[in-house]
Amino acid sequence: MAFGFFKKIINKIKGKKEGSIENLSQKIEEKNVEKQAEILQQPVEKQKKFDEGLKKSSTTLSKAITEIVKKFKKVDESFYENIEELLISYDVGVIATNKITEAIRDEIVFQNVEDPKLIREIIVDKIFTYYIQDTDVNTFLDIRKDRTNIILVMGVNGVGKTTSIAKIAHRFIKQNKKVLLVAGDTFRAGAVEQLKIWADRLKCDIVLPDKEGQDPASVIFTGVKKGKEEKYDLVICDTSGRLHNKINLMKELEKIHSVIHKFDNSAPHETLLVLDATLGQSGIIQAKAFKDITNVSGIILTKMDGTSKGGIVLSIKDNFNIPVKYIGLGEKLDDLSAFDLEKFVDGITKEIVI
Repeated sequence: MAFGFFKKIINKIKGKKEGSIENLSQKIEEKNVEKQAEILQQPVEKQKKFDEGLKKSSTTLSKAITEIVKKFKKVDESFYENIEELLISYDVGVIATNKITEAIRDEIVFQNVEDPKLIREIIVDKIFTYYIQDTDVNTFLDIRKDRTNIILVMGVNGVGKTTSIAKIAHRFIKQNKKVLLVAGDTFRAGAVEQLKIWADRLKCDIVLPDKEGQDPASVIFTGVKKGKEEKYDLVICDTSGRLHNKINLMKELEKIHSVIHKFDNSAPHETLLVLDATLGQSGIIQAKAFKDITNVSGIILTKMDGTSKGGIVLSIKDNFNIPVKYIGLGEKLDDLSAFDLEKFVDGITKEIVI
């Protein structure tokens, strides 16, 4: 596993501040014990799906790092420029790229490292460390047994929002939870119809608008009321993704929060933003627009099996410090996995021989 790898780095690179990586590892382990147990309990085929889904992005970065290390006989400014270009091309943002590159530079100088293999390990180490330090790495959804849990799901058209809602519902239905879907994206008839199709397929209850273009808050009011009165475990609400008019969307979300608070002041218990991983920095712009108008508690990254640029995970961390809670790895209902940082980093390091 990745943490075993990083502990080996500590033994390889002498003089490193004692315990730095171990402490980071412990931080993840403490926050994700339950998540790790869940992953270990998954069928082998699902774990394989997770591994295969991340393979494209992790292998691309791994090979690129190897090529840079092979290319240079000595570490100079050109070497660092190549590292910067690699990270930016991998969809790591400019700010994160600069910070990671500087950390790599400081480590190489401090350790006086010349062995190309160790330089490669330092690069991966700094990518890992950068993500985990000062970051909320908790991938749990805030779902509790003693209440009706209300989840808002946001995202622009085409990112996989409706499918992600169905996958979340499926995940909890399999745990024998009573789930209610609410079709709150009333301004796009296709979104309502698509969610109804998923509800029928899942044999899951759904609250639909009475007419096209109905006030989303009124639909969500009906849904939350039903959820509370009939003691549903989860009420998952779709919302509009009309980012071309942020003022209207902000007012709409304020109204939605207001009607939800009539039933539960602590809700929504999760506000999840769905982003398409293949969009790279365009997805970051979308995330910023939503973050500006509401409190996003977690990210669902879709189409991670279709991109070789998994650096968007680092960009999200750098720009918003919002945890990636789930990643989508395909179109099937089971193709939604809790984001596993250890496996993600482990994929990058698979080519490294210690």
